[in-house]
Amino acid sequence: MKASVQNEFGGPDVLQIEDLPDPQPGPDDVVIAVQAVSVNRTLDLAVRGGTYLRRPPLPHVLGVDPSGVIVEVGSNVTNRSVGDRVVANPFVPTDDPNAHVSREVGRMHLLGVDIWGGYAELVCIPATNTRLIPEGVSFEQATVIARHGPTALNLIENCGRLAAGETVLVMGASGGIGSMAIQISKLMEANVIAAAGRDSSLEAVVELGADAAINYSKEDITEQVERFTDGKGVDVVCENVGDPKLWPQAFQSLAVGGRLVTAGAHAGGMVQVDLKRLYFRRLQIIGDGSEAPDGFERSLSWASKGKVKGLVDRVMHFDDAPEAHRAVAERSTVGKILLTPQSKSNHLSAELS
Repeated sequence: MKASVQNEFGGPDVLQIEDLPDPQPGPDDVVIAVQAVSVNRTLDLAVRGGTYLRRPPLPHVLGVDPSGVIVEVGSNVTNRSVGDRVVANPFVPTDDPNAHVSREVGRMHLLGVDIWGGYAELVCIPATNTRLIPEGVSFEQATVIARHGPTALNLIENCGRLAAGETVLVMGASGGIGSMAIQISKLMEANVIAAAGRDSSLEAVVELGADAAINYSKEDITEQVERFTDGKGVDVVCENVGDPKLWPQAFQSLAVGGRLVTAGAHAGGMVQVDLKRLYFRRLQIIGDGSEAPDGFERSLSWASKGKVKGLVDRVMHFDDAPEAHRAVAERSTVGKILLTPQSKSNHLSAELS
């Protein structure tokens, strides 16, 4: 198979197309012919650069969220078949004593970080780490929605406890978590204020259902929230930017008893907190990067019914992975960049089959 491989840590150009042996499934595994995988700022760019909290052994193949068609199944696999359209759940259970430990999975390897991922024509994972893609949902949509929908659902519903009629401020609104948080909040009959740094991003998220929009590169977030809420503030802030200037403005926007939830820090994450405001106004700050227990199933079901969609900037070939990484680093995208090993004609053929 061909794959985009890194043999060293560094800039985007360390990603090179190489020929690798096809993966061989164990008895509980499936092999997936990859059709789409997304480019993530942390779990791709930071891992490639060697700045993520865990460094994979080299050579390494990135790609945390591949979707595609099963082409081979292990001898013990009974719930998946060749030809099934699936998307990966990236949290792979392991007995490795040095592995990361999560509350939901226990010891686990993260696909594309600790073990080889989906920047390849083929990827091998346990059958239990696959989710069937509903009819009518494309590979691209499945990749984006399965990657970010479960996390956004956990932040909004479980951590933020957003209720119908309440108001949520979504920071980084055109990002993967942000765009899903907007749509999930609207499904919960909440009011949504979307905040992003470019007008083109705000236009896109208003189309997703946001009731109001703030360009935080031009406007003060707190002032605009007060204007939109008649001075009350918002009940929930979904904050995944972590910018030292913007974070205090978002925090200041919370109403009495408000909840700020976060699962990201793309702008650095070192911020100041007004502790007096925290306790006088009975505010909560909740950090949780996990997924809602039923998040994959609910997110994909919503997608099949046209209730949510992934925000996609463009689809590029694996050969163009360095260019894709540069575009994400420059923040020049509206939505996700996706990679595919298929030519355009082959990709369409696989999507229609």
